[in-house]
Amino acid sequence: MKSTVALGLVAGLVQAAAAADYAVVGAAEGFAYGVTGGGDATPTIPADIDELKTLLTSEDPAVIVLDKTYNFLGSEGTSTATGCAPYGTAVGCQEAIDATGNWCSPDYPSVEVTYDEAAMEGIQVASNKTIIGVDDKGVMIGKGLRFTNGASNIIVQNVMITDLNPQYVWGGDALTFADSDLIWVDHVTTQYLGRQHYVFGQNPSSRITLSNNYINGYTNYSANCDSYHYWTVELVGTDDQITFQNNYVYHTSGRSPALSGSTLFHAVNSVWEDNGGHAVEGDTNGQGLFEGCVFNNVTTPIVDGFIGHVFAATSDNADKCSTYLGRACEANSLTSSGAFTPDDDSFFSNFTGLSIASATSAEDAASSVPNNAGFGKLSSSSSSSSSTSNAAAADASSSSSSSSSTAAAKASGSARASSASYSYPAASATSSATPSGMSRPHGGRPSGPPPQASGSAFPDYYTQTSGSTETDSKVVTDNKVSNCKRSAKLRRAQMAEGK
Repeated sequence: MKSTVALGLVAGLVQAAAAADYAVVGAAEGFAYGVTGGGDATPTIPADIDELKTLLTSEDPAVIVLDKTYNFLGSEGTSTATGCAPYGTAVGCQEAIDATGNWCSPDYPSVEVTYDEAAMEGIQVASNKTIIGVDDKGVMIGKGLRFTNGASNIIVQNVMITDLNPQYVWGGDALTFADSDLIWVDHVTTQYLGRQHYVFGQNPSSRITLSNNYINGYTNYSANCDSYHYWTVELVGTDDQITFQNNYVYHTSGRSPALSGSTLFHAVNSVWEDNGGHAVEGDTNGQGLFEGCVFNNVTTPIVDGFIGHVFAATSDNADKCSTYLGRACEANSLTSSGAFTPDDDSFFSNFTGLSIASATSAEDAASSVPNNAGFGKLSSSSSSSSSTSNAAAADASSSSSSSSSTAAAKASGSARASSASYSYPAASATSSATPSGMSRPHGGRPSGPPPQASGSAFPDYYTQTSGSTETDSKVVTDNKVSNCKRSAKLRRAQMAEGK
């Protein structure tokens, strides 16, 4: 009897130790404050992709631990069809899947496309889930995640999503939100995609926090044929509420974000680096507050003639935040970048009743965020003290600064990439030829991957309307604008149907 009790006690201690190992680190700040995810559910390690899908879609609360690479490539077969080459046929140009059979213009060259079906739509994550990657092993290849149809109370931490038909427009989104609530995505790396890193559909998504994530825009295929990911974060939701804290947006050339719909977007201590096109664009009712953020080598932080509502904090206007944020804003920092001085605070009352993320100086963000953002960096990250997944309502501490600078982060990029269990695709050589009617704003592709390797995109964004014009001729031609307007119209129709 004593032996049985002792064995039971030992088993219980082992199980408790395992649960502690798989605890969420820190707690969500900002709009998703209070998220609990799978709560006290016993952590489960899915054996394969089938069990992973079963756990994610189950109606039961769950703590799902990813301790390996889950490779979905080939799991749903491949399709071959006639697509098009809207950006030319030079090496490094993205081709396009003819979405719904009417996306490709007759003016574009026809090409045969063969793509992986698994990447075309992410896994629908049900409510009350915690998804945790172990160290640098929680990798999803060829499949994204969807938070739609009322999904709520979800935590995703320390995961990589990669390889979603990167050579094809319409090839796959990493993370999709529509009709969702109370979701925290933390320390996630997205890269090498056919479409968006983050896309928010028209149906409202409230109380969302995206923190400590790495949006890697380096790609072997792009709309500019130059390795720079163009479509990055698409926000078209009705009354969406998004905290964007301590994120690293690297090597992109546009739509970072496309701030549209009636989205309320609070960017705190995030870093944009190496963008030869533009970062912020959008539509009439988009609302963005940027504070303590860093723009390093970003040609155009916000498009000329932006018609939405944006407030960029400076030392002169920082006190305007006090009434609705309960504190002054932190000033942004710009280095080798264009001007970023919009001063529209007309939407600040929309922060009333929401949890506001803490902020530190832009200088602190510049030194800490590039080193600590993304998958495999959780142990050295700025997250607060370790906690179980049902303790996310605990007070969250602000980011801890790293002694390294942004330049040091770039220098250490190759070491960071090689430390992960995922093997990054090698960059291929690029033709020096520029497709007809297109510019090459970045002077051709680099010879190899920059920090942490690959990433990509697709021409699916919500274009400016109501008389606005696109003036960034460096990266957008008339053909691209026409093409992307059709893409946006089609995507909005799909999102309205919950697809």
